[in-house]
Amino acid sequence: MINKPAGRTATAAPCRVTVCRGCCCGDAAKIPGVDHTGQIPRLRAALDGAAPVRASECLDVCDQANVVVVQPSAAGRAAGGRPVWLGLVNDDDALADIAAWIRAGGPGLAEPPGVLDLYAITVSRRVREGLEG
Repeated sequence: MINKPAGRTATAAPCRVTVCRGCCCGDAAKIPGVDHTGQIPRLRAALDGAAPVRASECLDVCDQANVVVVQPSAAGRAAGGRPVWLGLVNDDDALADIAAWIRAGGPGLAEPPGVLDLYAITVSRRVREGLEG
């Protein structure tokens, strides 16, 4: 599910990161014990300017809250990378793994930490095209 090209690395990673903040993602009533308000600033800090992070309205994958989408850089897309959807991203270790992968190049350019396979989700074409469009 996550693109894993062999032997490729990158020094710059201008990927784009979208964090769902809609009806369920970011909701302490649905997912208690998570600092939802601090999640985006912590991800931005971990990326240290390597990629922009934006919040989105509901991405319509509510059963996987909190959802993060990593879109490849132009170089990553040229190398075959496609957007990667990650669900149940509710702890700082997951954010750190996502940030490390993006800093290394992200989809199409860098091998993701193996643990991210556990977070990878498949979404419907309608949902996917809504973000990519």
